[in-house]
Amino acid sequence: MPKPLKILTVIGTRPEAIKMAPLIRLLNASDVIEHKLCSTGQHKEMLEQVFSFFEIEPDFELEIMKPGQQLAEITAHILLKLNQVFAKFKPDWILVHGDTATCFAAALAAFYAGIKVAHVEAGLRTGNLQSPFPEEANRILTDRITDLYFVPTPKNYQNLIAEGIQPEKILVTGNTVIDALYWAKEKVIAFSENVPAEVQSTYQSHSKILLVTGHRRENFGHGFQEICEALKTIAITYPEMAIVYPVHLNPNVKEIVYEKLSGISNIYLTEPMDYPDFIYAMKNCWVILTDSGGIQEEAPSLGKPVLVMRDTTERPEALEAGGVKLVGTNASLIVSNIKELITDQKVFRAMSQLNFKYGNGNACTQIMDHLLNYGVYAI
Repeated sequence: MPKPLKILTVIGTRPEAIKMAPLIRLLNASDVIEHKLCSTGQHKEMLEQVFSFFEIEPDFELEIMKPGQQLAEITAHILLKLNQVFAKFKPDWILVHGDTATCFAAALAAFYAGIKVAHVEAGLRTGNLQSPFPEEANRILTDRITDLYFVPTPKNYQNLIAEGIQPEKILVTGNTVIDALYWAKEKVIAFSENVPAEVQSTYQSHSKILLVTGHRRENFGHGFQEICEALKTIAITYPEMAIVYPVHLNPNVKEIVYEKLSGISNIYLTEPMDYPDFIYAMKNCWVILTDSGGIQEEAPSLGKPVLVMRDTTERPEALEAGGVKLVGTNASLIVSNIKELITDQKVFRAMSQLNFKYGNGNACTQIMDHLLNYGVYAI
């Protein structure tokens, strides 16, 4: 019997957990892979929700987060603590995802330890190191020390080729978030009891629900001031519309949002929703206003228009398909785009077309099969 391939997946944030969960489930079920999951705890509370829903558990928990921690501290703690995990498990490969501090620090730790790195969701680029910050740099730096690249789209493939990466190291798979979305939406038929009753009744009584998320570091301060001003204007101008905003736990977001938007009758501020509840919220909303990266992939697969509160995106495919539009954090621009979607049905219908640019739900199977066949293991 050949020795199993030893793979360690390292994740730290809720988006990573969601996007890697279906792959983790596959790896855990394999007879020819010894798989372990390491959680850095970068988003500890939010991670636990995702783990529970997808029925997975971490084998190692680094618990790196402390109040007010800076990026340098996060990176340093991951580097130091992962060495202890490597000593215990001795993986052949580590799997990292996306563009987080966890992704970059884990890849760097593996590189120092001589462990091969596979990067899921590699090759995305905006071309601007400051936007999104620090994610664009995290992704580029990770791709410089990666051995195997799993990219969502042909554009991502071309980005890596242009940077000198060898073609045989790159596989176009689609995005694993679509695998997660397909798995989740079959299970989710209603809100859970965790969602406030007023939000549940709002979804039942309103035909136009603007679903909002925001968390990007580059929007802290002035950006969130503008976002809140836009939402206040929209709420007052369109009293028949309900705005549902699950507010990120980061104090840089939470404090300003609750200060500026509390007490407005048609704005509903809630705690962050569990992943299945958020899937239901997306499925049944009118339009999504966000600065998220992953939602730019998920929402078009649900036929939901997305206005992105950023000036750049590493996901141009959705822009080209027409379901996503960049509006930045300028309050008047956000308001004018909402108005256009309300008053111009042609624009709304064009942005509501189903779009499957990011795959058909088999990315995880392709990734696992490719790892097994990539010259490190004979099936």
